[in-house]
Amino acid sequence: MIKIFKRNIVFCLLIFVFLMFCLTAHKANSLTANDSLVKMPMTFADLAKKVKPSVVHISTVKVIKGRGQGGMPFNSPFGRDDHFDDFFNRFFGIPQRDFKQNALGTGVIIDTNGYIVTNNHVVEKADEIMVTLWDGREFEATRVGSDRKTDIALIKLKGNVKLVPAILGDSDKIEVGEWVVAIGNPFGLDHTVTAGIISAKGRIIGAGPYDDFIQTDASINPGNSGGPLINTSGEVIGVNTAIVASGQGIGFAIPINLVRDIVAQLKDNGKVTRGWIGVMIQEITPDLMKSFNLKDDKGALVSDVVKGSPAEKILKRGDIIISFNNSPINKMSELPRLVAVIPVGKKVPVEIIRDGKVEKKWIKIEKLEDDTQSQHTLGKDASGVLGIKVKSVTREIMKQYNLSSPDGVVIVGIAPDSLAQDKLKVMDQILEVNGRPIRTIDDYDFIVEKLQKGDLVRFLVKRKGWTLYLTLRI
Repeated sequence: MIKIFKRNIVFCLLIFVFLMFCLTAHKANSLTANDSLVKMPMTFADLAKKVKPSVVHISTVKVIKGRGQGGMPFNSPFGRDDHFDDFFNRFFGIPQRDFKQNALGTGVIIDTNGYIVTNNHVVEKADEIMVTLWDGREFEATRVGSDRKTDIALIKLKGNVKLVPAILGDSDKIEVGEWVVAIGNPFGLDHTVTAGIISAKGRIIGAGPYDDFIQTDASINPGNSGGPLINTSGEVIGVNTAIVASGQGIGFAIPINLVRDIVAQLKDNGKVTRGWIGVMIQEITPDLMKSFNLKDDKGALVSDVVKGSPAEKILKRGDIIISFNNSPINKMSELPRLVAVIPVGKKVPVEIIRDGKVEKKWIKIEKLEDDTQSQHTLGKDASGVLGIKVKSVTREIMKQYNLSSPDGVVIVGIAPDSLAQDKLKVMDQILEVNGRPIRTIDDYDFIVEKLQKGDLVRFLVKRKGWTLYLTLRI
């Protein structure tokens, strides 16, 4: 009897332990399932609903002076002939009229006070900016400031209106392969939602010295410019800005961390002030790595130092910059971006490899002069009869524009709808004007100032290593 009783007690205890184990496992599974539900990202529909009120449609109007035709437009077999049109209108006494050029884009509301981020190319030189909210309300906006080098602009709605700002994320934390959503107005189709993944980070596409794009295969088309790229938490991690016209599923967005820094300056000053140290740098190729006895190809190789620059007494040719302001330099392209955001006047540490040894230096940041502020390097025709902007061919310009020689002056800007737009190109080096050699800005200005309406101007230019003659009728 006693043995049977003991045997039953043991059996009951085993059953109890088994039941407790099952209960514990069930609770654990339930907890895991609940956690998964909590951590599960929002659906694309949820993301669209959440961010839609913060995305706006932008339409702009730019007035082109004196190019509209009062009568019948004439076309030559080779395309439109504006000079013949002008002659026809003058002969018959038909006055020329201004005409309006329209453009479309997208913007992201960043606060409740009416500030909206978009691309510079969407609102640049616009005479009118209209913003349409997600609920159909329309408002006029003004341009607060813009930055051409990063293609970022800040606009503000006129009047008081209640807005829903987007949540800005952290673009440094994104990973290749993550899902993203783009919202914009491609071809004027309001609030179009597309989805894809982050295809790459840190892309350099030749847009400027501060290239650092997020590549995505979420469908982006004309009209998406300035719209948000959103992560699965509903946070804006980029501003859509560029596409590859000949490709599919290749779009680019400006990282929101860069946008945040730019917008702060635009809001305070209407423009961006960048730092400068005055070095020309290049990537470290496998052959250069061997010749300098380096362990890897990380860093930026100093190929030259600008005379009179902050770096002149600190750095020299052959130095490899491996760290700037305590941030490691893995690729050459990272250095310009790091320098640009340092406040002017601040001294920062820079680590270099010189003669095989690591050295630490300190360098003071100076202001990078903008093209529009540099009176000594711009030709006087920046907004004149030809509509081109030129600069002296310095070593820095040669590096920036990948020029092979310091000949003549280089074209750095061409006004839209100007006489030169269809003939000359940015990066063309002007060697002669009407047979006279151009060696300096003064040579160029001396000739251009004497040009009159009706003159035929002959240019000798160097373009990608080739020289050719081009003519313009003023």
